[in-house]
Amino acid sequence: MAGFHEIIGHEQLIAHLQSAIVMDKVSHAYIINGPKDSGKMMLAQAFAMALQCETSIRNREGATGRPEEKLSPEILAEPCLECHSCKQALGNNQPDIIYLTHEKPNTISVADIREQINHDIEIKPYSSKYKVYIVDEAEKMNQQAQNALLKTIEEPPAYAVILLLTTNADAFLQTIRSRCVMLDIKPVSDEKIREFLMKKRQVPDYKAEVCAAFARGNVGRAVALASSERFNDLKDVTVSLLRRLGNIRRYDILQEIKPLNDFKDDIREFFDLVLFWYRDVLLYKAAGSEEQLIFREQALEIRRQAEKSTYHGLQQILEAIETADRRIRANVNFDLTMELLAMTIKENIG
Repeated sequence: MAGFHEIIGHEQLIAHLQSAIVMDKVSHAYIINGPKDSGKMMLAQAFAMALQCETSIRNREGATGRPEEKLSPEILAEPCLECHSCKQALGNNQPDIIYLTHEKPNTISVADIREQINHDIEIKPYSSKYKVYIVDEAEKMNQQAQNALLKTIEEPPAYAVILLLTTNADAFLQTIRSRCVMLDIKPVSDEKIREFLMKKRQVPDYKAEVCAAFARGNVGRAVALASSERFNDLKDVTVSLLRRLGNIRRYDILQEIKPLNDFKDDIREFFDLVLFWYRDVLLYKAAGSEEQLIFREQALEIRRQAEKSTYHGLQQILEAIETADRRIRANVNFDLTMELLAMTIKENIG
């Protein structure tokens, strides 16, 4: 759990939430929609802490009536992390920040909603201005649960704030969506993710480059990849294969790609690695520069392949990667698919 200032990216969403706090226009219900590990929970927790923060509230009240003070929303709506409420929140025991739990792993039932929100919401806040309900994986609410929640969202008490975190806002009833403020998580730039990994997680630059590219704007995924030994192993196997593939004899290819059998569950990450490799080759061929390479530590090999390959050949490789991905999704034989991809690559790298 952290304050807004520790969240990487999502500046527009943070500005919206902070302005709502400062202007006292906090909605009774929000939907925070975005992929897994994209920062939804961090945003919800920072928002909840800021709403309840005793220091933040005093700062806002102190600024009222003193127009000469031009404190920014970033100051007035930032949790201090030091007051009693913030310390409780950091310890996950702030009584007016409630996390919905559910016993069934794939379903949030009507009983869960009624017992943990509908009945509880009638009780006034224990020690804070608001009662904040955080519902993670809210797309798991069945229709009965959504209908039960709808009644509360339609007529909530003034102190209630309900935060629905979801990977799929389309799973909600239109009547719920229309009564909530929709906040869509946007991808964070590769540059910001790379900088975060290097400065805050001490990830080497070449590794941060690959993880940032793979994360596709998802900070949580980038952090997970940076600490994943399995991903590192897959990357090493892939890079070794792509460096040697041009020199492997045709009848040895099937044997050489056998290590990929250990990564069947991660095969789409393999496809992405191959895609990024030949994207680098194509980029170097076009620009003659190492500056924007993802596999920067492999610059000499990237350069060598770029000089030997044609644009047409590289296009053939990129198309073959997409074809292999489709075949795997269609349950075509794994070894055959990988062999055909390797053969196509070998034929087109000079």
